[in-house]
Amino acid sequence: MFLELIATFVAGIAGAGLVMLINRVLGGRLPRWFAPIAAGVAMLLTTISSEYSWFERTKDTLPDGMIVAQTVESKAFYRPWTYLYPITERFVAIDTATIQRHPDQPDMRLANAYFFGRWAPVNRLPVLTDCQTSRRAALTDGITFEDGGTISGAQWVTASEGDQIITTICGAG
Repeated sequence: MFLELIATFVAGIAGAGLVMLINRVLGGRLPRWFAPIAAGVAMLLTTISSEYSWFERTKDTLPDGMIVAQTVESKAFYRPWTYLYPITERFVAIDTATIQRHPDQPDMRLANAYFFGRWAPVNRLPVLTDCQTSRRAALTDGITFEDGGTISGAQWVTASEGDQIITTICGAG
């Protein structure tokens, strides 16, 4: 975040400096207010570019075995350009390298889901998935694993058909 702030200030200085250089070449024909306007536009464009490139930059740094299962895009009235091209502000990645299965329960899989947010810390949540019935449960306190791989105490959520988290976990395991 701090580096993005510095980049925004540098873009503003560069935008104003470029206009001042052009004005000098033109012999002072540009209006005086043009330099601060150019600085503001450069800063705004840098901020917009940073917002849009966050998802790709973050996704590119994921280790092998981490697959982006779901993205959340947003639109906002104070960012009117997002109505044309929404910004990805959050996403869920599944660590497919560590998916666990029980030999007696072949349709059950346990995987770590990582929740990434634009200005938020990364959160990890173990997710238990029943691939046969398309349901999942967060692995929280109170869940017990019995002999033979049966699970008790899970708060199962039946997901909609084509749920990307279940599809990713079941397809990779």
